[in-house]
Amino acid sequence: MRVLVAMSGGVDSSVVAGLLKSQGHEVIGVTMKLWEGPNGEMPETGCCTASDSEDARKVASKLDIPYYVLDYTESFSEKVVDNFIDMYARGLTPNPCVECNRSVKFDHFLKQAKKLNCDKVATGHYAKVVEKDKTFELHKADYLDKDQSYVLHMLTSSTLEHVMFPLGTISKPEVRQIAADLGLKTAFKKDSQDICFVGKKNYRNFVDKRIDISTSGEIVNSDGSTMGQHSGVHEFTVGQRKGIPGGQGAPKYVTKIDVRNKKVFVGDKKDLLTASFYLEDVSFVNDIVNDNLTIQTRYNSEDLPCTIKMVSEHSLEVTLLEPTYGVAPGQFGVLYTGTKLIGGGRITSKLNEALTV
Repeated sequence: MRVLVAMSGGVDSSVVAGLLKSQGHEVIGVTMKLWEGPNGEMPETGCCTASDSEDARKVASKLDIPYYVLDYTESFSEKVVDNFIDMYARGLTPNPCVECNRSVKFDHFLKQAKKLNCDKVATGHYAKVVEKDKTFELHKADYLDKDQSYVLHMLTSSTLEHVMFPLGTISKPEVRQIAADLGLKTAFKKDSQDICFVGKKNYRNFVDKRIDISTSGEIVNSDGSTMGQHSGVHEFTVGQRKGIPGGQGAPKYVTKIDVRNKKVFVGDKKDLLTASFYLEDVSFVNDIVNDNLTIQTRYNSEDLPCTIKMVSEHSLEVTLLEPTYGVAPGQFGVLYTGTKLIGGGRITSKLNEALTV
């Protein structure tokens, strides 16, 4: 089989390339160049640094496989970076890594695989593709502490037919040991946790420099009194505790952001309890299921039992069996039944929220 491997320069994708090569597959390594600064500078942290590309090139050389770097900076800037800024400007909490998978990476990888006559695209994500009755399902990884199915929820059965996740049954320590056995320099490289286009800088400063309008206004307590002033709604997210000026006594949390009137509302932790919410831009991997459902409301959060009600073709209402904290508009809600991923969409507190703020 001829396989295009998405190589980030990290240990996971390096091992995927090594495993597939050792299994006799014809492997082609590809790295996406996704971000550069206004003066052409490469990111210093995240998954897209110049050193990451160099690490991927060295791994490809060690494995003796063809290797290419492809420039998708324009697509990434438009669909991920602009979205990141716009979401914060509208009082929402974005997840740029999910957006990158959803809007950039897999579309481009699959198109490139077709150009190179590859049968499959393989990545270093910890998840599983299961074929059943001629359809393809997405499941959580066997080792749940590294499961990344949440960030892949937008992949449909027809897409999964052309995708491989070879690490779905392997633990992270095993992955590092395989890399060491193969003599790969990425064997003990640390995983990156930073957003590539923000890096170690404060995301608020990144957004602030790119917002054309002033969003300064009042910070309002739950009793309606004004607690202070803020310099921009993009500096706050629902559930935030730190950085709230004027807070005294019991801890205060951001409970709501009114972008239209430039107000940030704060209250007690109990005010964040959420029993129901909506998902928009919903997609399903296979057929819709409404039995024994759970939902993750952010990456690696616990699975919460729930029920769903379809509101339209791409929107639904989620009702939790028990109210929970930490449901932030803008994040993604991802539905499961057991280990099987059903689908997901963007969390809103009311339908068409993104259009009415």
